[in-house]
Amino acid sequence: MPGAVRPTVRIEAQDFDVAAEIAGLTKGRADIGAVVTFSGLCRDEQGALSALELEHYPGMAEAEIGRIAAEAIERWPLQGLTVIHRHGRIAPGENIVLVVAASAHRHAAFEAANFLMDYLKSRAPFWKKEHHADGSEGGWVEAKEADDEAASRWTTKPAD
Repeated sequence: MPGAVRPTVRIEAQDFDVAAEIAGLTKGRADIGAVVTFSGLCRDEQGALSALELEHYPGMAEAEIGRIAAEAIERWPLQGLTVIHRHGRIAPGENIVLVVAASAHRHAAFEAANFLMDYLKSRAPFWKKEHHADGSEGGWVEAKEADDEAASRWTTKPAD
């Protein structure tokens, strides 16, 4: 039933275990037929990056992500939803973000995960700063127009 699910939203410095998060969401649940996950990793920009530093406003970021997670639950019939976003200094290859969407059917889980990732990439209140492998500090990463364009497709709610 849409609206009955309470999303889990966490913003934390420590790493997360993708398998444990999926297990925690699905354990003892016979109503879930599909689980879609997206895990975003810090990528090394051709050997130039030593770390990505993510900053946020505590409280504000959780509230904003919670708001968009609640919107996903209203749009699609989800049985569970987890969103985890890390902050602090993250090295290439480490986890940054995880979205786990669970539903009775795959379509809703895929759409909800896609919706959340488009939002997180374009509008979540995080600031990213690059630290270069040569020891120099890079600048703040600018938002990408392609991310805004991807998120714009969700401006209307799907038909029932």
